[in-house]
Amino acid sequence: MLLKVCVVAVVLGLTLARPDPSFYKQHHGRQGHYRPQPYSFSYGVQDGYSGQNFGRKESSDGKTVLGAYSVDLPDGRKQTVNYRADPYSGFQADVSYTGHSHGHVSHHY
Repeated sequence: MLLKVCVVAVVLGLTLARPDPSFYKQHHGRQGHYRPQPYSFSYGVQDGYSGQNFGRKESSDGKTVLGAYSVDLPDGRKQTVNYRADPYSGFQADVSYTGHSHGHVSHHY
């Protein structure tokens, strides 16, 4: 009997705790899906001690994401990636390099 009471209490608790689906439709469009919001951010790191130098910036109007990031490579070049992403064209990236390679870079693992 105690088991039946516990099961009923758990089922009742889960039923009452379930959010009303109309709440999601009011605030997020389709149930369970959020509407994309415009945003913008950027950061950069330049650490003279370790030699790390990289950065990123990205923004969106809520439909299309535009961004770029760059990093200093171990061979002396700088790699820059400019990208665009949207629901129609997907993710498109343009990768470029500036500077000159210092030759072979050995890796120690």
